[in-house]
Amino acid sequence: MTSQASYVLVTAAYNEAEYIEKTLRAVIAQTVQPEKWIVVSDGSTDGTDEIVRGYAAEHAFIELLRRESSDSGFASQANALTLGCEHLSNVNYGFIGSLDADITFEPDYYEAMLRKFQEQPSLGIAGGTIFERRADALKPLVCDRNSVPGAIQLFRREAFTDIGGFLSLRHGGHDAVAETMARMHGWQVRTFPDVQVLHGRPCGASYGNAPRIYFHLGLREYACGNHPLFQLVKCLYRLKQRPYVLGSVSRWLGYCWAGLRHEPRNVPADVRGYLRREQLHRLCPTSLMRR
Repeated sequence: MTSQASYVLVTAAYNEAEYIEKTLRAVIAQTVQPEKWIVVSDGSTDGTDEIVRGYAAEHAFIELLRRESSDSGFASQANALTLGCEHLSNVNYGFIGSLDADITFEPDYYEAMLRKFQEQPSLGIAGGTIFERRADALKPLVCDRNSVPGAIQLFRREAFTDIGGFLSLRHGGHDAVAETMARMHGWQVRTFPDVQVLHGRPCGASYGNAPRIYFHLGLREYACGNHPLFQLVKCLYRLKQRPYVLGSVSRWLGYCWAGLRHEPRNVPADVRGYLRREQLHRLCPTSLMRR
């Protein structure tokens, strides 16, 4: 395979012993395997390292890195991904993907993604549709067509170079900022409904109950620069989605709380400005873009 058609993966894993073996098997089973897969154990204290080390001994493209740090949460995840990317500097590849340690997919997943990039030269970030198991049924994760969750973002190398990698953000959202920056540089971002993946752990599960999950999402969305009008409309729209009312109210409170506390916004001003213009355009495509 030529470097233009090959890909590499980076995974930040913290205490993923319950899930990561399935992810390892899913990647190993791919019809087109990655040139390299860096799994960064971000201070894991369970059996994550041993599991990855065992598979790495049998498959040369898998490499385990151990990272010890004093940072925590999603900032730590972004820093672990960055460390993994640094270890790929001598590898020839055309695409680079961030992959969560609790994801599984069909053997032709990455072959299908590479085909999407080949068909669409302006495509900068791509991914399939994430499904989660809820009440013994698989439900698709709510996601805009022009967005790809960080759990499965696959970047064209040129697009990843344009955005300069992942930002380390206190409340997380490095994946959302990455795709905003990609669009700002003229790249398309697409989730493809015809390609499905399974997420082992529900999004936000590490934060506990629903109010805490959605409150934190509000904090994150303020820190990333969401326009207040867009945030309000988004929360109102999602009143009809589970958890009914509670999720939207908690999200709005988190956003407002961050604003009242003047939480720092470490996203570059030009990126925040571009994001807000995008959001206002979605609310009113004709008039608001002239402001």
